[in-house]
Amino acid sequence: MSRIQLSSSQERVLTALVNLSEGREAPVQGREIADAIDRNPGTVRNRMGSLSTLGLVEGVAGPDGGYIPTDEAYDALGIERLEDAATTPVEREGDPVEDVTVAEIDLSSVANPELCRAELVIRGPVGPFDAGDHVTVGPTPATGLRLSGTVDATNVDGNSLLVRVDGMETPAGGSAA
Repeated sequence: MSRIQLSSSQERVLTALVNLSEGREAPVQGREIADAIDRNPGTVRNRMGSLSTLGLVEGVAGPDGGYIPTDEAYDALGIERLEDAATTPVEREGDPVEDVTVAEIDLSSVANPELCRAELVIRGPVGPFDAGDHVTVGPTPATGLRLSGTVDATNVDGNSLLVRVDGMETPAGGSAA
């Protein structure tokens, strides 16, 4: 099956919709998507029309309406749907961040603890996070890993955080970094 070619604007809107819809029963309103990607709600409405024509989103009318991504949306973006998946909690400054889970942790420079970085691909809004925030992720479902560090940068388009890692722990309490 060939992958649908999306414009950068369509991909940005669709990625935000997918990330905001994870773990929610209700449709995502266009205003929420616009806020998440710092765009005008009219721009989001325009992109939703073309995404709907491509079969990537479904519109839900009414005061509680909005948009729902289709299975094809996940395929078009090359990401896995997290239905029934275990969650990995995230804390910001010691407080749990609601409606956010970590989908992927990519570590770099682990050989040098002074330069250890992690890219956290999250599902949910990136908006609550700013550079300089202290975050803690975990425990992860498979290994129980807990990672903590300071946010160096946020990437709204990729829904990721670049974190300067200052600690990793395993369930046995042994330090991994």
